[in-house]
Amino acid sequence: MRLLIDKVETNPSLLDTSELLRPEEKLKEKEAFRDYSKDDPIGARVRRTYYEMHTNQTVDFVKAKHEKWLKFNHVEMTIMEALDMLNELVDESDPDLDLPNIIHAFQTAERIREEHPEDDWFHLVGLIHDLGKVMAFYGEPQWAVVGDTFPVGCKPQKSIVFGEESFKDNKDITDPRYNTKLGMYKENCGFSNVMMSWGHDEYLYQVIMNHMNKAGTHIPEGGLYAIRFHSCYPWHTGEDYTYLMDSKDKELLPWVLEFNKYDLYTKSTKIPDVEALKPYYQSLIDKYLPGKVSF
Repeated sequence: MRLLIDKVETNPSLLDTSELLRPEEKLKEKEAFRDYSKDDPIGARVRRTYYEMHTNQTVDFVKAKHEKWLKFNHVEMTIMEALDMLNELVDESDPDLDLPNIIHAFQTAERIREEHPEDDWFHLVGLIHDLGKVMAFYGEPQWAVVGDTFPVGCKPQKSIVFGEESFKDNKDITDPRYNTKLGMYKENCGFSNVMMSWGHDEYLYQVIMNHMNKAGTHIPEGGLYAIRFHSCYPWHTGEDYTYLMDSKDKELLPWVLEFNKYDLYTKSTKIPDVEALKPYYQSLIDKYLPGKVSF
């Protein structure tokens, strides 16, 4: 590992609001359905985090984060080193399950491997999907690292958690360029052409694309979509923003939904033997994301 910019946090604390608040009706019978909208301490923090996110995630804010992070000049490390770094995160999302973050990564990967044995790239996606959270070590606020994502530059849609009321102080709401249904987009422009709110999904997607371009490797589009959009619940679960979809989005959406099945429902007390599994996953890393990756 080579630090290019010193970390500002040694053990940053994250409360993954995407995991804590899942109000969608279609998830009501699932393990992921949890309601932390009540007036208890965690519920209050979830609400505050989303209100801060929906106030501050503007087009200009996201552009500034692209400028800061897409230089990929913070740290160079292998994928295994990045997984080890995530273990220094204090994950407050599930206080009853005190397991290192690397365990969830291997749990997710192994569940995918069990049901998709031929798709080795999908196993790797399960392993690395949270690596964008390394931004927390550099002082990024919680609401710019974790939580549900959404398109910026157009009117927020009804399925976004806490609704339109939570955007009342967002300056883009009064900007005629951005406050209509389509905002700065054209109908069916495709999610590849949509600017997403800033978080660990978009960041890791950009890190991976940058590295694959240099290494000459390729992860299939279904895996890249799973990484980039797995937190965009207003789209893939709330079924909003469908008017921005193109044919590519329709083709790849099933991979996002398939991935989320494993991401949401794999946290348990059953602990995989990480050391025994590492050689297999290192072979996937060598195949798809070899060497040191620039974050």
